[in-house]
Amino acid sequence: MKIAFIHQDKKMKTGAGYINGLISDKLTEYGVEMIHFYPKVRLVDAPNHMRGLNNILFFFSLLEYRNKVLSCDIIQGTTYTPIAFLSFPTPIVSHFGSTTYGFIESTPTINQIEPNLKKIWYELKKAEIISELNLKTQRPLHDIMDIENLVAKQATAIIATSKIVKQDLEANGIESNKIHVVHNAIEDFWFENNETTIAPPELVYLGRIGQDVFTLKLKGLDRLIFAYRAFNQIPKLSMIMTANKKLAPWLNSTINNHAVYTNLYKLDIKEKLQNRRGSILIAPSRYEGFCLSMVEGMSQGLIPVVFPVGVAPEIIENGKNGYLVNSAEEMVEKIAIILNDNELRERLSFGASETAKQFHSKNMTDKLINIYQDIIANKPIKLRKKAIVKVVIEEVKEIKTI
Repeated sequence: MKIAFIHQDKKMKTGAGYINGLISDKLTEYGVEMIHFYPKVRLVDAPNHMRGLNNILFFFSLLEYRNKVLSCDIIQGTTYTPIAFLSFPTPIVSHFGSTTYGFIESTPTINQIEPNLKKIWYELKKAEIISELNLKTQRPLHDIMDIENLVAKQATAIIATSKIVKQDLEANGIESNKIHVVHNAIEDFWFENNETTIAPPELVYLGRIGQDVFTLKLKGLDRLIFAYRAFNQIPKLSMIMTANKKLAPWLNSTINNHAVYTNLYKLDIKEKLQNRRGSILIAPSRYEGFCLSMVEGMSQGLIPVVFPVGVAPEIIENGKNGYLVNSAEEMVEKIAIILNDNELRERLSFGASETAKQFHSKNMTDKLINIYQDIIANKPIKLRKKAIVKVVIEEVKEIKTI
């Protein structure tokens, strides 16, 4: 099996880039031949309102490698990245870790935010963490959403990382029978941990937090600050990924008992978490397609208090391995319950780490390979004949070389 794997950026090591790397490594271990393609040519000096189209057109530069891409059995990319190859007969698999539709639907304007959280945004603007209270234009996001839907409708198969992502796609008219829910995985080293001792509790945030007003709202920065301030005496640890250079110093200086680290490598994150079993992992996001950082934290025995986003509604059972909450106030209530009951905290911690074991990379890889095999087996006969001829020609060439 040979897969043309389309990536966005060689340097991207978070989000889709991180998962693509893990998928590629694991499929290679299973004997799948992965051929990687990275687009290089962008529009020059595109204005801000054309940023979405700029990102989309970027991938048409891959037509330079058309013959190599089309010689593969399957073309795989993330959401709209295989767009340049929709008109060709080679099967396309599009991996949706999230949807732009979900981003737009879940991120409120300042007037839609609860009063006790709204004041935090005014505080952030005054500190120049954000330059505006609402995104000036959502046109780039809507352009991307439209193209995502176009690709999803024409793709052979879609990988959705959670039921929520599948629901987003179905809400936009995508056929349910070609959407396969395959949960993301975490790397094997997250399971290499023998620490079983419950440590004194801390409040922990882990993962991307955003950089502008839209993404900071999306990731629930206001909810996180609200929760932190409700527990002044409890130690707090934030390991955030952000391009906003003002945010980390501000969080460090305005929240008591708070240590902030930015843009750490995964192994460094694990090292800081592995002795914090029984701490509380705050997941305040308004939307996630999967919520990888939650699963990573759970693998180390952190207890998630999370809004019903990403995979959380599928795996979190209240009082067994964490809590699902629906407001900032309820989040604070559940944190207080955990902090005041050490037996409960210990039980939840071990429940969380046991739940995380289902996200081993083997589970993800096995499901993906089954999907690929079904796609190849169901190719139109003409395409399968072409594939057989291609293999025969390659073997003849090898024989002549020998």
